[in-house]
Amino acid sequence: MKVPLLDLQAQYDSIKEELNSALRRVMDSQQFIMGPDVRALEDEVISYTHARHAIACASGSDALLLALMALDVKADDEIITTPYSFFATAAAVARLGARPVFVDIEPDTYNLDVSKIEAAVTERTRAIMPVHLYGQCAEMNAMMGIAESLKLPVIEDAAQAIGATDGAGRQAGTIGAIGCFSFYPSKNLGASGDGGMLTANDDALAERLRMLRVHGSTTKYYHSLIGINSRLDSLQAAILRVKLPYLDKWSDARRANAERYDQLFIDAGLTEVIGLPAVRDNVRHIFNQYVIRVRDGRRDQLREHLKEEGVGTDIYYPVPLHLQECFAYLDHREGDFPEAERAARETIALPIYPELTAEQQGYVVESIRGFYG
Repeated sequence: MKVPLLDLQAQYDSIKEELNSALRRVMDSQQFIMGPDVRALEDEVISYTHARHAIACASGSDALLLALMALDVKADDEIITTPYSFFATAAAVARLGARPVFVDIEPDTYNLDVSKIEAAVTERTRAIMPVHLYGQCAEMNAMMGIAESLKLPVIEDAAQAIGATDGAGRQAGTIGAIGCFSFYPSKNLGASGDGGMLTANDDALAERLRMLRVHGSTTKYYHSLIGINSRLDSLQAAILRVKLPYLDKWSDARRANAERYDQLFIDAGLTEVIGLPAVRDNVRHIFNQYVIRVRDGRRDQLREHLKEEGVGTDIYYPVPLHLQECFAYLDHREGDFPEAERAARETIALPIYPELTAEQQGYVVESIRGFYG
């Protein structure tokens, strides 16, 4: 049996006619940049997330950059964030000449450890940027309490978490000052290329974001700010509009698959060597990834075994951000953030896409049991 890490073809086949119709509509309109579908998608994201504003942009990476620019982050400012995330999180900070200040992660959820934030704050700290990793919100109640007491804005990197909710029932990306989303094809809500979205509840901040994504302009050729070119194209917006009504159904299927995996691992007697994903009480984890922890130090050997068995896997993320070559100037060393480093050594992502069958999941777990004899 072959079990790919992700099967986008299965999703496409289920909505092919709707997608083709939407693409034909855009082609017939010949309005490709910031057209009616982009504005309609923004309105639909507002309805879905309950944010006051939604601002489309070209990618999740640009969303992070635009959020920092909107808060006027400059060279030598400091942004508190996690060392265990996709590169774009810290890269957006560095691109502005600011300094990413890393705080270690929780060992169970892999999200930023809120208890370590205050010790990292200095007079140069300008914002806190948590990541809702793998589709589960960081501990936002405590984080917002700290941020409010220190008068620091919070930028939510919700690239993997559209539709996730925290313990208070709030949608990821709507709790802090700005939420940043990615529509990369592998996300729960994925385009057929790059795409991003920002959410905000403050009117002035939202207007600033709208200007910054189009070279700092509200009227063509007149520029109040120095922005960037980060416009979502209409073809991607049309695709996302078709998919958005299915998002909760797909995320629920991922959640059901995660619960099935958990039970299969328990039934197989593997939980001594395999650590299962931790889910906080009363949250909605949307499982953009299902990540297990291999406790016996043989993660890479297990991954090679699964490859031979036809099971797709990936490692998110093999090198923590503080140990990346490009961040050597931050002067971090191995051991500075031990939980992030341990997660990088021990974790592996298994297939979790909505169309994954019970038979395929059984095969994945049996393949892992086979590795352990």
